[in-house]
Formats: sequence, structure tokens, C-alpha cells
Amino acid sequence: MFFYDQGCTGRIALGPLPADVETRLARLPGDWLEVDSASHAIVLRHTQPSTTPPLPTIAGELVRILAEVGPEHHAGIPGGDLFVHPEGGGQLVRMRVEPGATLHIQWAHPDFEGATRRAYAGGQATSIDPEVQRLDGMVRFAAPDGAAAARALRGVAADFEGLYPEGDFKVTAGEDGKSVEVRLREVNLDSALFAASLMELASTGTLEGAVEVTSLSGDQPEEHVRFLFETGKAWVQRPILWETGRTSR
Repeated sequence: MFFYDQGCTGRIALGPLPADVETRLARLPGDWLEVDSASHAIVLRHTQPSTTPPLPTIAGELVRILAEVGPEHHAGIPGGDLFVHPEGGGQLVRMRVEPGATLHIQWAHPDFEGATRRAYAGGQATSIDPEVQRLDGMVRFAAPDGAAAARALRGVAADFEGLYPEGDFKVTAGEDGKSVEVRLREVNLDSALFAASLMELASTGTLEGAVEVTSLSGDQPEEHVRFLFETGKAWVQRPILWETGRTSR
């Protein structure tokens, strides 16, 4: 679970250390991090009274703790991850300590290419509040009455009461009387409502396309999702966040 107000979550295992080292670590001052002697791990403080910016402060405190442990004990450090949301939102940073105390700092780069998909079973696919969801993408389908289906979709978008009633929502009915194309650019719309409307209106096996769901109110990259429609079936993907190792959280 991510704690957005605090901007960070995670823990880094240090493993058992000599008593004198643990005593020094327990005395280290810190606004964001502390060493829990019971679990032998770097953890978040239970309270953050400081107004210091999370990213540079946490990075500095993490390096100071590892330096205090001392290089002669680094080989026994199991490691772990801290995840930080910098001030201003829109990003996620991972501080990974690998076994042996090698430290990597990585900025998330959300990418759906190659991301795992799961069947969409209805309901919300992300914790982003529907009132601030932003939809981008394109879908096509066929319906018994394309013009009526297009009007129905326009009504869904027009009736939705989001916090940012803007964006470009273009629905076109084909001259064949059945085909419908929908293009969305930064549309404030409930993705679950939109997906349900598409699946209700589309003829069996005709729904094709993809729609990405982000937030208009401070992005959290790990909550982005993509709806993928293929031969009428609906799938949901979460992005791969980290380029190295292609590991998503």
C-alpha cells in the first residue's frame, strides 16, 4: 500500500548487526527513516513532523544509514525497496538496496508494452477516483444501429459529473449504419461506466481498441491502467514501471 500523504512506503532489511552498530543506528536523527532494531530493517517513521521534501531527505537519510552500518558489514545486508512520491505529484521513485548494499535510484516510466493482462470482470479497475479519471485512446465496434449507439455514448459522457468537464470526446457513426468509432483525448469520464457502456452497445465480438486511464488530479503512475479490447473481449493492464529488469509493482 502506498501512503500518498507521506509520499513513501517500503522497508529495507539490514540483517543482524553488531551491538555497537545497532546502538549507533538507533541514535541517528531522521525526519523520514529509522532503523527498527526488532526487525533489523530501515522503515518509515510512524510520524513525520518535518516539512522537509521527501525525495532528497529520504535519499540522504538512507545513504547516511548505510554509511553508518559500515562497508565491512554491507555484504550481509539483504536489501529491499523504498517507494517515494516526490512533492508535486506525477512521479514515483524507487530506491532499491540490493543484497550487499548496492543502491539504485530509479524514476518510474509507465509503459504498457508487454504488460500482463487480466480479464476485465466489471467495476473499477483502478483506485483513481472516477471524478478525476482521464481517458485517452480509441475504440471501434459495430452495433445494430450505429447512430443510436453513438448518441448513447455521447449521452454517457455528457451526463457524467466529473470535476474536470473537459477533453475531446469524439464519436463517429459510419455510413454503413453499423460501425462506430470513439476517440478520447484527456476526457474526464468514469472508465468503468465507459467500459460497461461499450460492452452493452457493441455487437458480439466487434469491440476493438485501447483506452488508458490516468488522473487529472496528481498522477500516481502505479495506479494507471489500460483497457484493451480485442475481438469483443475486455482486458485490463497495469503498466511496467521500471525499465531495468522490466519489473512492475
